[in-house]
Amino acid sequence: MKVGALTIGQSPRTDIISEIRDILGSDVTILEKGVLDGLDISEIQKLFPGQEEPFLVTRLRDGKEVKLAERNIIERLPRCISDLEKEGSEILILLCTGEFPEIQSSKVVLRPDRVLMNTARCVAGCKRLGVLLPAAEQIPVLGRRWEGMYPDVVMEAVSPYTGSMELVREKALKFKSANVDLIVLDCLGFNKKTKSIFREVTGKPVLLPRTLVARIAREIIEA
Repeated sequence: MKVGALTIGQSPRTDIISEIRDILGSDVTILEKGVLDGLDISEIQKLFPGQEEPFLVTRLRDGKEVKLAERNIIERLPRCISDLEKEGSEILILLCTGEFPEIQSSKVVLRPDRVLMNTARCVAGCKRLGVLLPAAEQIPVLGRRWEGMYPDVVMEAVSPYTGSMELVREKALKFKSANVDLIVLDCLGFNKKTKSIFREVTGKPVLLPRTLVARIAREIIEA
């Protein structure tokens, strides 16, 4: 079985795929494509967002964090999806929790934004939700998305690529003080270490999108 992993940054995403591979198993081949593959830094800079333009946060192959305008990512997705299909991917995983228009594909497509939101919606007894974003500038827009599902939402932000573990722990303490019932790490860049810190500090359940979508993919494969 081949699973296609599509990042909005550059592939390979060694930071994400290593944790996904542990769940998918050795019988699965992971193929990677990136929206920014083949572009040099000057070409990537042309995709940066304008002032107050909606953006998404991702990582380049060298580990550098970049912010990209949503519209520029959307324009480049179809070609990457087509490439993964041609290479034999039976399941496609989008490595981003951003909201996108309907994705056209003949294969199974796992969208972390929908997986994450619907999983959070299914957690009974959650009255106050804590959401961690990769950039503080995203809070006004993404806050409305989460508040449409939960009227009581606490939002915090820390970069999964440049934020220190001390800052991560500081954000976890804020969620603890706010007495949230459930925490959502709203970016594929967040890893199991970040999740463990939030779980340890708050004692509350934490949803990590990269492992969540991987487990769903594994369930589909086993079926």
